[in-house]
Amino acid sequence: MKYYPELQEGLYDPNIFKAFFLAGGPGSGKTYVVRRTTGGSGLKIVNSDDAFELLLKKAGLSLKMPPEEIEPREVEKAKARRITKARQVNYVEGRLGLIIDGTGSDYDKITGQAKMLQGLGYDTYMIFVNTSIDTALERNIERGREGGRTLPKALTIQLWKEVQANMGRYSQFFKRNFMLVLNNDPDDDVFDDVFKQIRALLRIKVSNTRAKNWMAMELAKRKR
Repeated sequence: MKYYPELQEGLYDPNIFKAFFLAGGPGSGKTYVVRRTTGGSGLKIVNSDDAFELLLKKAGLSLKMPPEEIEPREVEKAKARRITKARQVNYVEGRLGLIIDGTGSDYDKITGQAKMLQGLGYDTYMIFVNTSIDTALERNIERGREGGRTLPKALTIQLWKEVQANMGRYSQFFKRNFMLVLNNDPDDDVFDDVFKQIRALLRIKVSNTRAKNWMAMELAKRKR
């Protein structure tokens, strides 16, 4: 498989073999929090929302997600998922550091991905960005005012409840690698603490035997 140009140096990436899963309901601000705290880290963001919004605009579909556009919207969503999956496969081929951005509403899907990556030698972590339901709904409305993609109120509430129900399970699965971030008050500076925690984790050198064996094999290939 051909790698993207940036993957050619994957073996020398300082954050190789680290994967951070994001969880948080719509309006939690998780993407904003993580991008503010991981900039310049070299971690590759895996998020189908970016591709989905671009495809919606290209297809002339509304970012307000009206019910009458559900069929063509699902077509674009499937395309976005395929694009994102292909990118993730390439990143994993190079064992690059990842940020896998999602709501976390599907516990089995997230933990299944984490187990797969762990089997390849990755250290896995979760950053769970939490808000109240009132905050989530307010931010969803505000995003619409700013021209961003919004969700119907009922779906926002449903996803928030599903994510909340999984919080304890994620904490048990990721154990000491589980970080909970409270992001209700816009005046609270949550970035400093998260930044320090993530940078501390990124400084930890690879110790997993599978990861070390892969790196040794890759070095041997390059010497030939």
